[in-house]
Amino acid sequence: MTLSIEHLTKEFGKNGQEMVQALADISLEIRDTEFVCVLGPSGCGKTTLLRIIAGLERPTSGRVQIDGTVIEGPNQKLGMIFQDYSLYPWRTVNENIAFGLELHGVPKEKRHRVVQNYLALAGLSDFGNSYPHELSGGMRQRVAVVRALAVEPSVLLMDEPFGALDAQTRNMLQRELLEIWEKTKKTIIFVTHSVDEAVYLADRIVVLSRRPGHICEVIPIDQQRPRDRTSFEFARVRRHVLDLINQKCSFP
Repeated sequence: MTLSIEHLTKEFGKNGQEMVQALADISLEIRDTEFVCVLGPSGCGKTTLLRIIAGLERPTSGRVQIDGTVIEGPNQKLGMIFQDYSLYPWRTVNENIAFGLELHGVPKEKRHRVVQNYLALAGLSDFGNSYPHELSGGMRQRVAVVRALAVEPSVLLMDEPFGALDAQTRNMLQRELLEIWEKTKKTIIFVTHSVDEAVYLADRIVVLSRRPGHICEVIPIDQQRPRDRTSFEFARVRRHVLDLINQKCSFP
């Protein structure tokens, strides 16, 4: 799987409104099974970039391709996870995970097998008949992750999925997400505001500038997993990213 972003630009504004450029000439290639975090100041266009990759927004110019096919709308190869979970409150955990499979016409018996497999992967086997309001925030987010994975996308797009959680739950889910990623070998593009989260999770960190967002620097993270947040090397990379955001990337 290859996902290519080529000279992507996005502008907003019509009907006489002043045009606002959100993204400017973004080019990037995402490798198969890679975990990439996108980081930058508030308003730099991180979520807009993710929505364009997902086919939920159209670029003003440029294009996104997956395996040589231009993305022009929602695509089965791309799964999206939002910060607010987007679970259906009237459906059980089992039914939420099965939803995408139902849309794709997967037979009932196979749906059941797939759902049970992903419940076990997420450590939720005892909660299949529960409803979202009966789960903690961390458990709901795990359901959202495996619901997206159940339809076997090539790329998982995650828009600040842990942003609303407390620090302890967030750290726990980061570890669990890495375990799921290592088992499933999916490509992940993960938008976050947290430098610490990006350094902990990513193979590469893409740092965007202030609006209009362009790529300020792409930083490879060569540390072995699981990473020690208290180590000298972790702190060195975190400081470098913070300096980029606060200085070099603060102005377009």
